[in-house]
Amino acid sequence: MRVVFMGTPAFAATCLNKIADRCEIVGVYTKPDTPKNRGMKLMESEVKQAAKVLGLPVYQPVSFMDDAVVEELRDLQPELIVVVAFGKILPQRVLDIPEKGCINIHGSILPALRGAAPVQWAVLQGLPETGVTAMYLSAGMDEGDIIDIRKTPVDPNETAGQLMDRLAVLGAELLADTLVSIENGTATRTPQDAALASYAPMLTRELSPIDWEKPARQILNQIHGLDPWPTATAELGGTSFKIFNAEPIEAPCAGCPGTPVRLDKKGLTVLCGDGAVRITELQAQGGKRMRAPDYFRGHPIALP
Repeated sequence: MRVVFMGTPAFAATCLNKIADRCEIVGVYTKPDTPKNRGMKLMESEVKQAAKVLGLPVYQPVSFMDDAVVEELRDLQPELIVVVAFGKILPQRVLDIPEKGCINIHGSILPALRGAAPVQWAVLQGLPETGVTAMYLSAGMDEGDIIDIRKTPVDPNETAGQLMDRLAVLGAELLADTLVSIENGTATRTPQDAALASYAPMLTRELSPIDWEKPARQILNQIHGLDPWPTATAELGGTSFKIFNAEPIEAPCAGCPGTPVRLDKKGLTVLCGDGAVRITELQAQGGKRMRAPDYFRGHPIALP
């Protein structure tokens, strides 16, 4: 089966590697190289890097609004287009090209958490369970018919990055099985129930500042859900920090939410709306990521 693969981040690269020897991949589409870091060096996406290792042809169009780009895709004569975290909306004229349709691996149990950041919002919302969905693409965002779903529990102390890595493996296995069912003509189609839909919008830095008035569990979900990007932030003792890891702990004393009250070999305890959290890993502005006890050993903080 002739397949065009479209994707960008590591999640998608895991899926590409899984199916590379299971079908004829006639082209890999990914975002154009992006300038990053201080030197603004052009960086290749993880999917492009994987495709080069596999010896697959890579295409990096700016959009599919260009007729020449669409015709180039049509000339590849794909029977199926596979999309995994591509980052671009496919117009109907692209969806109509492959005879077997276009499918997508989405990082949630659809119709829950449609949108750009389903894995992060599963952690931010403290969901006990999430998963991956194989679906047919349609004109609406993540609204297509469901082919199959794989589920997994979410550990309450799991970061979005850790969950993403697990779901990438689960999604790759689901994709491989879905390709077999499509080729055999046994793939099913189940329409989504729009009444059950929820959304996972793109993350922004506006989500980062911690509101210490909130319950400890919500703060922990925020810290874990925004790791690795954009990360939770807080000001402690007059210094701005990125907060990378924390754990629940019983409050040692009463006081104002946001007040650091204890430093021990495990971390810095800060009061919040219904108790306290212990920050175990952080990064001061302009500094490096460190264990909290190590940082405050060299940068003492005032405690009550």
